[in-house]
Amino acid sequence: MYLAQEGNKRMVRKYSNDLHCARKLWSGISRLQLAALAQILQHYELSVLLGDVLFIGGKWYVTHVGLLRVAYRRRCHGIQVRVVPSCCDVSSGKWVFRATVFKTLRGKGFVGYGDADPSNVSSLVHGAEMRVAETRAVNRALRKAYGIGICSVEEIGSFDRQIPSQDPLRRVPRESSNGNNGHGTNGSGSRVRDRLCQLIRQHKLDAELVKAYAVDFCGTKTLRDASREQVEAFVAHLADWAVKDRNALLCQLNSYQHRQEPARDPQQRTAGAA
Repeated sequence: MYLAQEGNKRMVRKYSNDLHCARKLWSGISRLQLAALAQILQHYELSVLLGDVLFIGGKWYVTHVGLLRVAYRRRCHGIQVRVVPSCCDVSSGKWVFRATVFKTLRGKGFVGYGDADPSNVSSLVHGAEMRVAETRAVNRALRKAYGIGICSVEEIGSFDRQIPSQDPLRRVPRESSNGNNGHGTNGSGSRVRDRLCQLIRQHKLDAELVKAYAVDFCGTKTLRDASREQVEAFVAHLADWAVKDRNALLCQLNSYQHRQEPARDPQQRTAGAA
């Protein structure tokens, strides 16, 4: 009993930086979920800081980067990927791949299949279903080869869901029929807003911090004051950064934690003081 407790303490100390990072990235995470994370990090030699795992919907997922890192450490001999023509429909964007992971030169190999079509991928990657299917196939084969029981984040379906009414980004400006910001819309502003919300869900970002960053990026007092072109530029910037270096983006967003409260009007402050 004592030895087991000592072992748990040593494990927590070893992964303290990762656990601390997890608390910062995902607010409201429970001790039980952190304990599960520590076990996952130890068993599979993964890292939160390096982006190997993600926390979505109360569950832990391994990333493609994490799986490749495992394969590299364990001296994977090679990965063979082939398309399955009989299961594909190029006209509708449906792709199926077969991946085989060879742990050794003479090994038989571990096979995994991955499929993707517009119905099971995010709208942000429509047109890239072939690449998504290939990644899913490789992930499944790697998980089989190295006995990784947790699902990879790339294997789960689209993050697109109905936008909750309390979403702080519901006030992203819409374009009116005359091209100016306003309540009238021709649908363009709504699409920009939806894409921004999809980005937040896909990359598990804090909506309030994203809103604060958007205001700073657009150089306006509120997000509602920004033009559609400014918001579109911000969404493109956010999407590019989230894919290239999510950890750096999170650091940028965290810098707005102490600036979420909107500045009060000077007249209001004067009235309050009076």
